[in-house]
This record gives sequence, C-alpha cells and structure tokens, in this order.
Amino acid sequence: MTPRHMVAKRVISPTGLIITADDFGRHPAINAAVEQAHREGVLTAASIMMGEAHVAEAVAIAHRNPKLRIGLHVVLTEGRAVLPPSQIPDLVDAQGRFADDAMARDGARFFFFPSVRRQLAAEIRAQFEAFKATGLALDHVNAHRHFHLHPTILALILEVGREFGLRAVRVPDETQAPALLKPIFALLRRRLTKAGIACNDQIAGLAHSGGMDETRLLEVLKNLAPGVTEIYLHPATVSGRAIAEPMADYRHADELAALLSPRVRAALDALQLPRGGFMDVLAV
Repeated sequence: MTPRHMVAKRVISPTGLIITADDFGRHPAINAAVEQAHREGVLTAASIMMGEAHVAEAVAIAHRNPKLRIGLHVVLTEGRAVLPPSQIPDLVDAQGRFADDAMARDGARFFFFPSVRRQLAAEIRAQFEAFKATGLALDHVNAHRHFHLHPTILALILEVGREFGLRAVRVPDETQAPALLKPIFALLRRRLTKAGIACNDQIAGLAHSGGMDETRLLEVLKNLAPGVTEIYLHPATVSGRAIAEPMADYRHADELAALLSPRVRAALDALQLPRGGFMDVLAV
C-alpha cells in the first residue's frame, strides 16, 4: 500500500522531470560541462559547492544562464569548507578540507559531541550565507554523498534553511537502492513533509553514479515511474582522477555526452513532461 504522505505528495505535485548536475563549482571542467549541457543539451538544474576553488566561475555561469536552476550542494565530506579551519577544527584539516571516506566516523561524532555539532551548525549556516551572497535564487538543497540522510545534518539544514528560503530538498530514493535504505528514505520524506518542504518522488543516478551514459539515461527515461523524478549526473569535459581522487572510476565525459545526445533529447520530447528545477516542476 502506498504511504499516505506519498499519496498526498503526488496529488499536489505535477508529474515532471528534473535533470541536475552535482558538484558545480568543483572544477573548471565541471563548470564548462554544466554550461554546455544546459545551453546545448537537456540539463535543467545544478547543485553548487560553495567552498570549492572554482565556485566564482560557477556563479558567473549561473547568472548568465538564468533558466538554469541552482541549488545548494551542502558539503560535509570529500570537499572544502566555507569557514576557516580555526573556526571548525573538529571538522576539517589544516587546509580546510573535510575527510574522505570518513562519513561513518563523522556521523557518530555529530550525534555524540555537542562541540562538534556546534561547529557543524556554523558551517552549514556559512554555506547557506555564501549561497545567498551570490544573488542566485535557491531552487533546492541536497548534500554531497547524500549526507543529509543523517538526522543531525537534516535537522540543521531544515533549521538554518528556513531563514534562507529553503523550499525543496532531494530525497535520494531510487528503485534499485538497497532495501535497508528504504526506511531511511521514508523517514526523510516524513520529516520534510512535516516541515512543509517539497521533494521529488524518486531519483535516478544513484545505482550508476558516475556512469550515467547515453544507454543508461535512455533506459531511465523509458521506465520513468509516476510522479516527479530527479535524474542527477556528474558531467565534466574530463573524467575520473582529473576531477577528484575519490572519483577515479567516474566517467564524467560520458555523462556530458549523454546530456548532449540527440537521442536523449528526442526521448525527452516524446515524453512531453514538464521539465526544469524543483521550483518549476513542483510549483512550490
């Protein structure tokens, strides 16, 4: 039986499609791909990392492409913080970087250490403030590596985000996701509903993260479920370690090619679905 909150969501939300590029601002090759995929391809949204070295270029791209919807990609692992290390010493190293492959450890610290939670709250606020300073409209919020599934992080995003116009959050619920994650997705959806925050019904891109090539993207479009689907990708003009060491196996350039594919565009046009950002498709 379909949960009551999901029924209510689909009644008020039109069926539609959001096609998002994550990691905007991380690398010039990502920035170039985002602009190309939006201007020449089917990309409708991007999630920006406010602490990364190339974020200013990403912001400039966003401003000259006003139909590209921009969300905040909250970074608390495998990336750079906005605040200096002296203000959040328990979160980052001396260079201001969060640890790679330490989400379990850090998640436990967020739960059990009030001093760490205070630093976490300060960094999340700083990322929202940095986004506000860009002058861009906030389309959505998600977190790098879907770290907003952590209840402490989610609570802080909702608490802080209200002050910055937060209205939509990604739920990374994919059909192929492990069954053990389904209760976590359901809890996330319930908390968002209670907070009055809109969300997608499902995503595509989790099972094949870094490998959403033309074949897989066409397969997703062929088998879309009812409701609002977000397809997220990691396009860039180069691939793998050229972008980041944790992405050694990612085929970024193949994902860009998929977004530029005439076959993909034709499949999308045949669907005749509303497309855009969260604010467009969910009408919130």
